[in-house]
Amino acid sequence: MSKQNPGHVARKRFGQNFLHDPTIIGRIISAINPKPDQHLVEIGPGLGALTEEILLEAGALEAVELDRDLIPVLRTKFFRYEGKFTIHEADALKFDFASLQNDERPLRVVGNLPYNISTPLIFHLLSFSGLISDMHFMLQKEVVERLAAQPGEDHYGRLGIMAQYYCKVEKLFIVPPGAFNPAPKVDSAIVRLIPHTTLPIEAKDPNLLADVVRTAFGQRRKTLRNNMKGLITGEQLEALGIDPGLRPERLSLAQFIAISDAIHSLRNE
Repeated sequence: MSKQNPGHVARKRFGQNFLHDPTIIGRIISAINPKPDQHLVEIGPGLGALTEEILLEAGALEAVELDRDLIPVLRTKFFRYEGKFTIHEADALKFDFASLQNDERPLRVVGNLPYNISTPLIFHLLSFSGLISDMHFMLQKEVVERLAAQPGEDHYGRLGIMAQYYCKVEKLFIVPPGAFNPAPKVDSAIVRLIPHTTLPIEAKDPNLLADVVRTAFGQRRKTLRNNMKGLITGEQLEALGIDPGLRPERLSLAQFIAISDAIHSLRNE
């Protein structure tokens, strides 16, 4: 298994925490279950702890890495996979993942995501969900709880609603701080996101749905009536069977879609 490279110090600005625990690495690889002929993409391979095991199982991998100092380390480490291991020096937040798809195979995306960019990066990846068969990520435990949260739960909010619109979300297992070097101050967790081949409920305008959810949670302690002013009235919410006095965390994804579709219809009358 991969060891910490004594020549590379984890960089705080990149949110780097390198995975080194062989047992945890084995569990993650088992969850991913990489196979030959699959189109695997790793975000932020770091020092290659997961990369090594994925290459052993699948034989090919593309990686997106921002830290240019790590790239020669990775190329040297995996030189025997020349032509099968490709590194794209890029910021995953701005990267066009559609550019990787050069055949009919969907992308399988994996990564130990830096805590400081995990939420915007997931939103970015959701915009490519039609090209992706599944995603396996190591994230801060709280982010995984937000992704999987249901209405009324403390962590329920914009991230979970939009992730669940596009994907089935599965919490897999907790990863303790000691599995990393340097050890973070919080627990991590593994999550599996499987984009829906057919959306269970389809919004008329997904971008409008995203705006509605963002607006609703702008001040999450306020009621829908207050937060949704300018988009939809309390009377219009009542006409949809939704109590305008509720706080946003009480509404289901289906109810947010109903609000979004109603606003869409009002704007297009």
